[in-house]
Amino acid sequence: MTKQPLRIAIITSLYAPYLTGVSVAVHQRVCWLLKQGHEVFLIHPEYNQNYPAHVGKRSMPGIEEAKLYPNFSSYAFPTQPLIFYRSLPQPLNYRHWSDTEQLQKFRPDIVVVEEAPQLRGCYSMFLQGYGKPVGVEYGRLTGTPIITLFHTDIVAYIRYYLGSFIYNLIKPIIPWSTKQLSQVYDYNFFSSREQLTRYRALGSYPSEYLPYQGVDCDRFQPDNIRYNPIPHDDRPIMLFVGRITAEKNVTKLIDIYPYVAELVPNVHLVIIGTGPIDGEIRRRAQAFVDGITVWGESHGTELLGWYARANVFVNPSVTENFCTANNEALASGTPVVAAYAPSTAEQVEDGINGFLADADQPQDFAQKIATILNNPGLQTQMSQKARELILEFDWNVCSQKFEDKLYEILAEKL
Repeated sequence: MTKQPLRIAIITSLYAPYLTGVSVAVHQRVCWLLKQGHEVFLIHPEYNQNYPAHVGKRSMPGIEEAKLYPNFSSYAFPTQPLIFYRSLPQPLNYRHWSDTEQLQKFRPDIVVVEEAPQLRGCYSMFLQGYGKPVGVEYGRLTGTPIITLFHTDIVAYIRYYLGSFIYNLIKPIIPWSTKQLSQVYDYNFFSSREQLTRYRALGSYPSEYLPYQGVDCDRFQPDNIRYNPIPHDDRPIMLFVGRITAEKNVTKLIDIYPYVAELVPNVHLVIIGTGPIDGEIRRRAQAFVDGITVWGESHGTELLGWYARANVFVNPSVTENFCTANNEALASGTPVVAAYAPSTAEQVEDGINGFLADADQPQDFAQKIATILNNPGLQTQMSQKARELILEFDWNVCSQKFEDKLYEILAEKL
């Protein structure tokens, strides 16, 4: 039976040229839905002159690629830089623009809100943001189902930045806040089972598990070694790709490196990305000038080559939620050594496609990295398993499950 194409509105807090895992995932989702024949209306953050110039110069796929589809339309809502991280956007208050007005023009069958808390203002502690739950007014007026996709472990971010003492002071109101942020929507979907369990306990309802967060296994794959960015350098490489921010624990990479270097001669740490603590990382890396390369941002085939060339991918972040970079490394056939985090164990099977380590114990990280680098047979075995196990999260598989869920929700509304 042929399914009727849907009119889908996607409202996102992040999109190209803002470089995050959310931006990448939203663009993949939009293009996949367009290829299936659905009409997609994307409401996304604008880019303007208030952001650092390098943000607008990124060669990452975005709105221009989506515009190639005749069934695509979009609206860029007005933004200002996030006060704590000027390379990321926050929407202006609802007094400056109307999500309801935009949705009324498109008349969607269903509305998908990506990263709803950030849109409302949670990332800025409500000093910025839309000021009210996006999409909800339209849903109430028309009966259109509104769903959210959970991307960021906000509670983990709060705890990381405010510290345990202040976190414990505000901890009693977190369940109330979580309930307020989630109950206004018809469904809240989590790509991690463990995150779902944690947030349900905090009052997130109605909430379900849905593996919508995938990786393009055709694009990220071992054959990308042909794009090797350093073909004349045969040193073993430990790689990190991500935003250079405090919550990503990037400084831990510098702490880990000398312990690895004691165990693996000539090991090379490559750090790819930019962010607020970029200067600190570069200063600290100077102590290991022959062994650590802070590459900056990487895109296109060069990035594909880095993932495939690396011998091990290292991720010390404890705030991840089904991390995009972990998935990209695994799809490229690169074993991952990652910190214990709520969803990381759903990506990394300890001892099978990598290892899980204690983020506060650099020697534990180093020992597990060295175990892979010093054992070619184990590295080959883990590389094969990395690729094999991530295939269940191939983008097409996850997107099909997402599309099926949209039809299921609409059928329930009839």
